[in-house]
Amino acid sequence: MPKVTSHLSAEEIKNLVFQLPTREFLALVDAIEERAETIAMMRLSETGFKEWNEEGENGETRSHHSQS
Repeated sequence: MPKVTSHLSAEEIKNLVFQLPTREFLALVDAIEERAETIAMMRLSETGFKEWNEEGENGETRSHHSQS
């Protein structure tokens, strides 16, 4: 599917979305919720990796520690 570039404001998009038939509106809500959950999980994982890569007490990064 080709990408379409538009210069609609968030308010204009909201007005268009609210004109959708109920079934299509609810399907869009489900898709937006799924995308929001994905973004939230990505942010959590980024935070986890940042913490993992912070320097430890001995100056090494945690990701370089040996697992024994």
